[in-house]
Amino acid sequence: MIQFSPLDWYVLTGFFILLLGIVIWSLRQKEENTTDYFLAGRNAGWLVIGSSIFASNIGSEHLVGLSGAGMQSGMAMAHWELQSWIIILLGWIFAPFYWSSKIYTMPEFLERRYSTRSRTFLSIISLISYVLTKVSVTVYAGGVVLKTVLGIDSVFGIDFFWIAALGLVLVTGIYTVLGGMKAILWTSVIQTPVLILGSLVILYVGLDMVGGLAELERINGDQMHLIRPANDPNFPWPGVIFGSIIIGFWYWCTDQYIVQRVLSAKGIQAARRGTLFAGYLKLLPVFIFLFPGMIAFALNAQGKIQVDSADQAFAVLVTELLPSGIKGIVIAGLLAALMSSLASLFNSSATLFTIDFYKKYKPAASEAKLLQVGRIATIVVVVLGIVWIPVMQMVSGVLYEYLQLVQALIAPGIAAVFLLGVFSKRITPAAGFVGLVAGFVLGMARLILTIFKDQLSPDGVLYSLVAMNWLYYCSALFIVIVAIVILTSMFTPRASDEQLAGLTYSSISAAQRAEIRAGIDKWDIIHTLIILGITAAIYIRFW
Repeated sequence: MIQFSPLDWYVLTGFFILLLGIVIWSLRQKEENTTDYFLAGRNAGWLVIGSSIFASNIGSEHLVGLSGAGMQSGMAMAHWELQSWIIILLGWIFAPFYWSSKIYTMPEFLERRYSTRSRTFLSIISLISYVLTKVSVTVYAGGVVLKTVLGIDSVFGIDFFWIAALGLVLVTGIYTVLGGMKAILWTSVIQTPVLILGSLVILYVGLDMVGGLAELERINGDQMHLIRPANDPNFPWPGVIFGSIIIGFWYWCTDQYIVQRVLSAKGIQAARRGTLFAGYLKLLPVFIFLFPGMIAFALNAQGKIQVDSADQAFAVLVTELLPSGIKGIVIAGLLAALMSSLASLFNSSATLFTIDFYKKYKPAASEAKLLQVGRIATIVVVVLGIVWIPVMQMVSGVLYEYLQLVQALIAPGIAAVFLLGVFSKRITPAAGFVGLVAGFVLGMARLILTIFKDQLSPDGVLYSLVAMNWLYYCSALFIVIVAIVILTSMFTPRASDEQLAGLTYSSISAAQRAEIRAGIDKWDIIHTLIILGITAAIYIRFW
């Protein structure tokens, strides 16, 4: 339990007052249409875009799960956090396609590139994954963390986990429903520095207590290495390299949850610079989330703290290391991570439902009606996320691993279809749909087999599929889907040049090229090289 001083409570109170002020300001900005509500009027600058991308990415599973992963497996999970270069790909390569086509959702982009059925299928996959994994995981982890750090078991006979979880959902849901994307973007500007500041304090104090970086590396030993042997049962280097890239491309360049921030930009230049800012911020999690886990391991080995399980690392560090007043900042950062992730999930889900389902079947619906449907859809997602929590509790012991596993099974098919579709005009509408379906079916088949693993014969083919390292399976699945898409394209007609105009690299118009080039200056290139250089330096240092 964390002992709060009056100063801690003042910090928390001030944070929520500031947050409330931003939400009220957002509400006073009249939303007249769906562009205002879902994409903040397409008028967001690079600062709010980059902050929102980072704040949306960092949730409770990062503060808790990544710290736990750092304590348990060292630098192994750092590959997923060293993906600034993939965010840069979004800004330099994919954002121009998405933004210039004036789409609202990624499924809408697939409809233009492939077909209506591809759009519908991706929307279904996205909504299911949001409700069953992202919303539920974030809410569940948030409830567990708040219960642990506050040390409250129950209130009026009710498990405090449910009070904390429902409270977070309701507060976040209210300002998401009322304020829309504008509220989410601007609250992220406040939440991001609070989150970073609190985590940096833990890093600094923790390293000092351990005895410095050299002592941290000595105690953690081989766990400090990024690259593990190819036969490592959990993180073999070929699987980690290729698997993390596939998952990273899907998450950063094709997932509505992240790309929606880029779509809200006031121009291609703002979108690109927003991703560059997010790229800088994304260099931090290894040090402010993963390193504290390794610090907890070292302090536990030195006998200075006691950590009973890896997932308790973050809470124990906050309790044992931080002085009065600073704890309030850290908890404010934790709440910021929880709320920003939930807010982004709620709004993205509402956007998918409203634009890809309701508007498609009710094209004559007024803007006011679409806004109403969007808000109702957000409420439905909130309710479904809460209802799913008891199911998630049954696998709470492997919650973070479960999340990564599901993403590794969803990502390959979507990543292959987007990647091939953008770079090749020859990929056909039928191939795009077949690739999506094949990727989802083969991915879910592995998940179902994993559930019933104990009933399978150890000598059977099905068991060997389950026994395969999950990262190797992810990589193999991507290769299989690429082959299926290319093969299908050989026997089916491709889309017309009119349909593909501006949607593939070879069909960009002269006007599009001019718009893209006009916003590029030397500083965009310099910042890109700096981010790539820092990423390379981290890999070399911890190879």
